[in-house]
Amino acid sequence: MRVKIAIVEDEQTHRKLLEQYLEAWSRQRQQSIEVLAFSSAESFLFAWEEAKDFDILFADIQMDGMDGMEMARKVRTQDEDVAIVFTTGIGDYVETGYEVEALHYLRKPLREEKIAQCMDKALQRGRREQFVVVHGREELYKLPVRRITYVEAQGHGCVVETFSREGETTRTEITESISEMAQLLGEEDFVKCHRSYLCRIESVHQIGRTEIIFDNGSRIPVSRRMYVRINQIFIDHFRRLSDSGIQ
Repeated sequence: MRVKIAIVEDEQTHRKLLEQYLEAWSRQRQQSIEVLAFSSAESFLFAWEEAKDFDILFADIQMDGMDGMEMARKVRTQDEDVAIVFTTGIGDYVETGYEVEALHYLRKPLREEKIAQCMDKALQRGRREQFVVVHGREELYKLPVRRITYVEAQGHGCVVETFSREGETTRTEITESISEMAQLLGEEDFVKCHRSYLCRIESVHQIGRTEIIFDNGSRIPVSRRMYVRINQIFIDHFRRLSDSGIQ
């Protein structure tokens, strides 16, 4: 399978260097790629409107005209799957990138080993199963894992909250128990923060002493005895994200 990659970068030096690193990665991994380079967000969007089939998008955040973040927001309104990688000369954009689910941040000057790591991560993400199948009272649901904020134990089953790209939330009643959901979702991404709740750590915006606030504004309680552990998991998770991306 050929991987289609877009580079949106207004500085020719960085654009050419990134193309060179991607071609080296392609040879090393024996992976076929197609790379298209654009000197502005506007020129990329013009081409993208014709065929929304890019697998990976490398976007410079600071560009003349439309910047990379605004461009990524436009792309995300119609494409939830493309992996977005930001390149930047400064590190102040990490939090704003969560809204477009940026896969990675690369600090300039770009380094070949970081590009290779980023490409490996993008391919792994694309191959990973993104859905979980659960049971309602009379039907099956296929829920996108990355759209789950939390799971709440309720009666003999659970309620799963998911959110749309527009920020709308949906609560789905299922028959699986919270322990069954913990097994289905895996403890790496979902953490028990209360005897009745599992939270998706990637969706957490803030952890207080008594509650967790998610990026979409939803709130759930956090138990006193679990606070220290969940807070450390949250810090470690986003520290790893920063260490792997902003370098």
